[in-house]
Amino acid sequence: MFADGEIFEIIMLICFGCSWPVTILKTVKSKTVKGITPIFYYLVLIGYISGAIYKFFYHFNYVFFLYIINIITVSTQLCLYYYYYNKEKNGDLHA
Repeated sequence: MFADGEIFEIIMLICFGCSWPVTILKTVKSKTVKGITPIFYYLVLIGYISGAIYKFFYHFNYVFFLYIINIITVSTQLCLYYYYYNKEKNGDLHA
């Protein structure tokens, strides 16, 4: 059913994939990005993009779409980071 070790890749993508919406929700609720390091998100994004490229060109299967979902959620978190960072920098946030 799964290629060698593919089940572990699926589990990893699902586990990380479940954590991103929680992070996004936390950012939206708190309206702050204090303590968030965008470099971490860029590194994760590069990893997901690399995995998606491999799946697309060398071993295409449904796992590719798990990478795409994770890329979208991490990109969303990065957009939120810059949105709230700019609001904090400009003093536009009201508690």
